[in-house]
Amino acid sequence: MKKIIAYFKSNRDTALLSSAMLLLLLAMLEPTIPLKHNIYSYFLVADISQSMNAVDMRINGKPVSRIAYTQQLMHETVASLPCDTKVSIGLFAGTSVAALYTPIEVCENFAAIQDTIDHLDWRNAWAGNSRVRESLYSIARAVRGFPEPAQVVLVTDGEEAPKLHAFNTRDLTNFQGADDWLLVGVGSEKGTAIPKLTEKNQLIGYWSNDSFALQPGIAQISESNLGTRDDSVAGANDRFISKLDSEYLKNVAKEIGGDYVNGDNVHNVLDAMKKQKPARRDIAPYNLSSVLAGLAALLLLLAYMGKHPWAQIQSSLKFYKKELFKNRVSANEASIAHDNQIH
Repeated sequence: MKKIIAYFKSNRDTALLSSAMLLLLLAMLEPTIPLKHNIYSYFLVADISQSMNAVDMRINGKPVSRIAYTQQLMHETVASLPCDTKVSIGLFAGTSVAALYTPIEVCENFAAIQDTIDHLDWRNAWAGNSRVRESLYSIARAVRGFPEPAQVVLVTDGEEAPKLHAFNTRDLTNFQGADDWLLVGVGSEKGTAIPKLTEKNQLIGYWSNDSFALQPGIAQISESNLGTRDDSVAGANDRFISKLDSEYLKNVAKEIGGDYVNGDNVHNVLDAMKKQKPARRDIAPYNLSSVLAGLAALLLLLAYMGKHPWAQIQSSLKFYKKELFKNRVSANEASIAHDNQIH
């Protein structure tokens, strides 16, 4: 040990640089140790019902549809999540939710997740209506089917179609397993008409008020008629105006023990997600690469600073003080000389 210390003292720079190189090589091997820590896993669910085609959001100052804005929001959210976080993408339409895959690690599968978000489309929907309250049960079933727990982030405008009344409003009093779920609202409070599009995404008109009217009698609560709409195109004064129903989403979130946030800013969404409880806490591999790389950077800094860093810093401060004093004296002398020439 004494020989090692003596060698280090006599060959300080070489020893520091060699140690830094060794640490960097070890970091490249990505060693891990088992460590108990919080594991974050998210199920990001996008509303792809036709009301999400309403154009009342903006990206870089340009008007876009709610679904296009949802894509941008989810892109930025996923890009901001740290490595080791797991994400699944889901689609919501009608009364059900489909998970496209179980949660996967964001860094290893970043391109695949972003590509999934790029392909979110209203034409993937299997129903023309949207029942937010009913969908919560489908989300819960999907999460229970995952190999591990996940926190839910549902992005929607809160549009219930057909509109709710006493007979078709699902009671959420005994809803289980939604602690810290997050409902994210998109759309404007002012609202706008819902475009009616062909399968080739061509605009042929706008949905009418009759499209969202409740059907009489038992048809109002018939499961088979939940997606039925009047198929006519609205006239100039008969367009159904779709709005972000933030108050409704807040109430739903409160009923299930979750939270609501307006999705007009990605930072608001990320802050709300940080407040969610981790999906689970378990022993998992902890990557030491960043720790080893940090130690290597510290050794390189010590090699650069010399054998007596504090003395070197003090000497540098004295030098700069001396130079500053000289500059001030020179400036004063120049000012006095200028005044003497004037007088």
